[in-house]
Amino acid sequence: MFNNKSILITGGTGSFGSKFVEQVLKNFKPKRLIIFSRDELKQSLMAQKFSKEKYGCIRYFIGDVRDLSRLTQAMKGVDYVVHAAALKQVILAEYNPMECVKTNIGGAENVVKAAIDTNVFRVIGLSSDKASDPINLYGATKLTAEKIFISANNIVGGDPNRTRFSVARYGNVVGSRGSVVPIFKELLDQGVKELPITDEKMTRFCITLDQAVDFVIKSFGRMVGGEMFIPKIPSIKIIDLAKAMAPKSNYRVIGIRPGEKIHEKMCSIHEARLTLDFEDYYVIEPAINFWDHSPDYSKNALHETGKPVSEEFEYRSDNNENFLNVEQIKNLIASQIR
Repeated sequence: MFNNKSILITGGTGSFGSKFVEQVLKNFKPKRLIIFSRDELKQSLMAQKFSKEKYGCIRYFIGDVRDLSRLTQAMKGVDYVVHAAALKQVILAEYNPMECVKTNIGGAENVVKAAIDTNVFRVIGLSSDKASDPINLYGATKLTAEKIFISANNIVGGDPNRTRFSVARYGNVVGSRGSVVPIFKELLDQGVKELPITDEKMTRFCITLDQAVDFVIKSFGRMVGGEMFIPKIPSIKIIDLAKAMAPKSNYRVIGIRPGEKIHEKMCSIHEARLTLDFEDYYVIEPAINFWDHSPDYSKNALHETGKPVSEEFEYRSDNNENFLNVEQIKNLIASQIR
């Protein structure tokens, strides 16, 4: 799919972006692979690992998704776009709401405009479980970005050969920058005897970087346009995570922080009527029809089929059928954190 094609990833020097670049270079032969980000230091460090001399297809573009003209310039001749750039820290977003809005909402709008203006073939925006029934600003901005991406298909109309937009929504990435695992690890390395737990009942979805990248790449092969892809991934109890990382240490309950939930959702009951159940993922169909002849989202080009869920369906981190125990969490962390 990506062979001899041009691919651009916004936020390309982040945790997801770095792993995406690694996987694409390993498994495909793209014409161009463009890393678009605003952090010159991260680009410089990344260029040492993925140099132009070794990987002739790679390009490094300094730019911000808030800058439409720079995005448009970077997307010229591009076939596929992954939009990963975002401000993602929940608490920082609560204290800096307008900055989060400018990047997560304004940036999503700019990606849509630039992709349409340059005739990009397929675009996938990355979202978060916090966008489902959001209670914090970050989740609200990601929900808005989802709506912007899905409705962008209206702008291009029903021609399947024109630019198409879809969304991949998934949970916490194990070991990503700013997530709980590296925070706990840093505290333990400092000799902290008690790990801070916000609530003993708290649960979270978890996915590895490799799984997230693989899911997004497969979603390009599955997408028609307008749908949202949600992987079936395990849940963990935060208290079990603390036990896995520090079995001989205690923990202390510090209370819910601004914008936090006890449990996360990836499909809410309000989305159940549009949700299709596939073997290892769900698809949420678009609520609006922008096609001349509406496609059958229950089938895709990978020959996978899905069926509607019940009207009471909700996919939450606490009602998940797949929970990791302490030993499984230990193994997972050992495989992800070096």
